[in-house]
Amino acid sequence: MEIVWTQHAEERQQQWEQRLGITRQEVEAVVINPEQMIPDDEGILVAQSRRGNGLLRVPYVEIGSTKRILTLYWTNQVKRYWQESL
Repeated sequence: MEIVWTQHAEERQQQWEQRLGITRQEVEAVVINPEQMIPDDEGILVAQSRRGNGLLRVPYVEIGSTKRILTLYWTNQVKRYWQESL
């Protein structure tokens, strides 16, 4: 499996690394082994894992054996995004 970063995702990762220390390796680990996977109506998957008192969310699309990271962000709104029923 190959992980491909969009330019936007790379820029966001750099911003979050400055703010919270979120590394490329950490983001890729969430994509490879998320605590939870949320499918989107438009074919976008959101890999998410708890981090500190929030969630690291990584929306991506699968194209063949490639996972293309679209963006990423950290949020403290765990109750809004975490789905207990999954």
